Amino acid sequence: MIWAQFHFRIGKMKIVLAQVPSCLADKAENIRRIEKVVGKVNADLVVFSEMFLTGYMCRDLFFKIAEGTEGESVRKIERIAEEHGCSVLYGMPVLDDRITSLVTNSAILVSPDGSVQRYDKLSLANFGPFEEKLYFCPGSVPRLFELNRVKIGPIICYDIFFPEISKYYATLGAEIIICIAASPSTSRPYFERVIPARAIENTTYVVYVNQVGTQLNQVFFGGSQVANPRGEIVVRNKYYEEDITVVEIDPAEIRLARQMRPTLRNSFELSNIFYSPLLE
Repeated sequence: MIWAQFHFRIGKMKIVLAQVPSCLADKAENIRRIEKVVGKVNADLVVFSEMFLTGYMCRDLFFKIAEGTEGESVRKIERIAEEHGCSVLYGMPVLDDRITSLVTNSAILVSPDGSVQRYDKLSLANFGPFEEKLYFCPGSVPRLFELNRVKIGPIICYDIFFPEISKYYATLGAEIIICIAASPSTSRPYFERVIPARAIENTTYVVYVNQVGTQLNQVFFGGSQVANPRGEIVVRNKYYEEDITVVEIDPAEIRLARQMRPTLRNSFELSNIFYSPLLE
């Protein structure tokens, strides 16, 4: 990737941070909540949290309620997106259409034109209260999304702590990194430090949408937020409460940040030093 290949194709984009509690193992109710939010806002994209379709703490139920991307739930959300002319990004357990009982923790982007884009979480959390490797298989590669000519790098919760993923997206031209999460209270200080760091490193916007409320023994802190390409927090939702906010993504901010602090361009210059020896 050559620095000169980066060019900004986009106008301003309105993104809704839908910090809404999901109902555990009740897909029908959660789809109703998606429709309620999408029907009220005027935006290009509405973002919900990790595993919003089912709730995060389903444990063994994931194997029973997971669906493929051709399933009924995705089709219903497609109709919502089409009816309201608004794209929807949300988390769900995806059942593999070839291997029985293989489930991934996935981010799904549904657009009004009926297109469906999917990213499977690469970095499964398996420590402390997290048991993701008991229920999910990790994804194999990052998947860059594109929406209205905007390139979006999707990541899921624990992925954000591995800078290589976000850097990979940025080198492919991502203007926005979107992190959907189900982060409990104990994780709050770590996320609030790393979100602006990812934005500064890559001179991208970082949009973080977290689950809120209580599921079984886990309390999710909310605090959804957006860091601009300079690492400044421009929107932060309430803690421990349902909250819906709108942010406007401005490509001029990205262009200015990359002119003033060329961290992404200089990353290319350093890549030969760090990665070439690994390929020998």
